[in-house]
Amino acid sequence: MQNPTPTEVRRERDERRVRVSWSDAHVGVYPFAYLRGWCPCAACQGHSGGRRYVQAANTDLEEIVLVGNYALQLRWGDGHESGIYTFRYLRDLCPCAACASAPPAD
Repeated sequence: MQNPTPTEVRRERDERRVRVSWSDAHVGVYPFAYLRGWCPCAACQGHSGGRRYVQAANTDLEEIVLVGNYALQLRWGDGHESGIYTFRYLRDLCPCAACASAPPAD
């Protein structure tokens, strides 16, 4: 099966979360702080290859920008915007119970 892609991405400011509807009918809900903490940029993740959570002071999500046909760039309240969240990475980050129990994508 082809990797799912977002069909809708909605920033829900009052709830401080992003709701992503996927092409396979799954809906993921990502709290702002969760997304900021798992920012994939080299400054946040380093070069070790493993994922790590980074605590950020300002997790206000200011803007979501589509990058080509493969990723989203998120601009945070502290000006941080170097993280490119590929669709695959974003789906792997889905915090719902069903995704947490699924094996990571190849």
